[in-house]
Amino acid sequence: MRPADRRQQDLAGLLVTARREGRQIRDLPPELVPGSNAEGYAINVLVAEQLGWRRLGWKIAATTPVMQQRLRTSEPIYGITYTRFATSAPARFRHNALLDPLVECEFFFRLGAPLPARPTPYNAEEVAAAVGSVHAGVEVAECRFPLDALPEIPAILADGAASGRYVVGPEIVDWRSRGLADMSVVLEVDGAARRSGRGADVMGDPLAPLVWLANARRVWGDGLAEGALISTGTATGMLLARPGEQMIARFGGEIVVELNFDA
Repeated sequence: MRPADRRQQDLAGLLVTARREGRQIRDLPPELVPGSNAEGYAINVLVAEQLGWRRLGWKIAATTPVMQQRLRTSEPIYGITYTRFATSAPARFRHNALLDPLVECEFFFRLGAPLPARPTPYNAEEVAAAVGSVHAGVEVAECRFPLDALPEIPAILADGAASGRYVVGPEIVDWRSRGLADMSVVLEVDGAARRSGRGADVMGDPLAPLVWLANARRVWGDGLAEGALISTGTATGMLLARPGEQMIARFGGEIVVELNFDA
């Protein structure tokens, strides 16, 4: 990757400050919007380097046609995530500390072996063999740009594809024999079902986004590290969390991830 120019450094600086202060950037100067997705991803790496925070792994988003349409992209997107924003279920958040929190029920993959950079593509069997565990999970996505003033997608990629908080739920221990594509996913709010889907809604199978990411990162020269946690895109769409709500995500009916948003 070439050294960042002044414009890229300026956007990275804004995003680093916004991350550290827990705030959003409403009036992004148009000249700071990256000119391509590749530039946005490069700035995301620069932001992570300047923050110096321990990395959790990666998030993948826009893994369905509906989400791609909403996010104005023709392919999945991804971003760096941070350990400080991960917690185990049940989780409790102060709603006023969050930035337009969007709740997304996802399958989380923990790598038990690395998927390093290499010249040839990975296939699904190789990626599945590197998986250490799969968990039911919920991302509470947050963007450093307000929902009512979103810039073009390259700027959102610079922000890590709106990476936010990660609630890691129970392990799905029999995921290989059971299959994730057929698993139902339901999001309840205060006891009422509000969103639903299946594993197959995530690119046909939640493993597919992980294969896609492994091949996206192998050409960047770093690949995916052992121990990385990768969230593979929502099976239930996005739902804006409101103060005082209790949310429960049910995977396959019996696997539960609970979140509470204090007023």
